[in-house]
Amino acid sequence: MENSRPKSLHYKRSHFATQLPLGYLYSPSHCWIAQEAEGKWRIGLTKFATRMLGEMVDHGFDAELDMPVEPGQIVGWVEGFKAISDLFCIAQGKFAGGNPAIKDKIGLVGKDPYGAGWLYRVLGSPDSKCVDARAYEKVLDKTIDKILEKQKGDDIQ
Repeated sequence: MENSRPKSLHYKRSHFATQLPLGYLYSPSHCWIAQEAEGKWRIGLTKFATRMLGEMVDHGFDAELDMPVEPGQIVGWVEGFKAISDLFCIAQGKFAGGNPAIKDKIGLVGKDPYGAGWLYRVLGSPDSKCVDARAYEKVLDKTIDKILEKQKGDDIQ
């Protein structure tokens, strides 16, 4: 599955463009969740999130294997060149471990965010706030518009 690319929706606004895999669900916090098997989900950062963080430099998990997790719970952190961010869980269930590939190759998170750069797995179900790619387009529109408005305001001052 890692090499086969799912069908995607092309998204472009201002200076940002990406391909959003159609079979994935997306959170308002710019994470994605994709089903691997019945009740088994892989979670990662969207291209938008990796762009905001900058080049990835480190990560860690506070959650331990088989620990119960719920939406909104901090399960770890990621550090990009531009920022450090908590990783908030976007699923309900049990933490099923981090991606072993990113231990030595953290750059995969930015280079292949919807594929080999996934972050962690959960056995359970997605957060009810997660939406499909078409609804996530609207989340991106609002987020990018806010950034552009802020930049306009900063330019005026």
